[in-house]
Amino acid sequence: MRIINGKYRGRRITAPRNLPVRPTTDFAKEGLFNVLQHRLSFEGLQVLDLFSGTGNISFEFASRGAGNSMAVELNFGGVQFIKKTARDLEFEHLKVVRSEVFRFLKHNNDAFDLIFADPPYQLENLVQLPDAIFGQDRLLPGGMAIIEHPEEFDFSNHAHFEEHRRYGKVNFSIFA
Repeated sequence: MRIINGKYRGRRITAPRNLPVRPTTDFAKEGLFNVLQHRLSFEGLQVLDLFSGTGNISFEFASRGAGNSMAVELNFGGVQFIKKTARDLEFEHLKVVRSEVFRFLKHNNDAFDLIFADPPYQLENLVQLPDAIFGQDRLLPGGMAIIEHPEEFDFSNHAHFEEHRRYGKVNFSIFA
């Protein structure tokens, strides 16, 4: 994986092979960030990256100047990799939390400008994720949430659904 833009543009990051993750492809990430750069300013943006895996999305936001951001991941190896990479790249405003995402959303009181979630595609309660985000008021006014999901999921009937984007086999639903 690589950082597409910002301070570390073009920087390749190699995650350990034994992590049980499915990082967002560079193609899909580039498409999504092209959409986002026309909607918001990355500078100082408060970002929450749920199911952060390798930290791929967190690193992209941090490279582009995001403010205090948080990566939430349950896998110990993933957490350690994100912490080490954040230190190596001097991303001082990136905090890493080891937690199960639904528990984190229920008990953490922070709010964010943007929430990105890339859950395992086989996650049993994936359909409940938008309600977990919006039910706990985790978005600041004017904020947005983005959920990466398999093609068979359709969130278009959700009250906060805004649009769907597809890049190859990767699907994003955007909520506001």
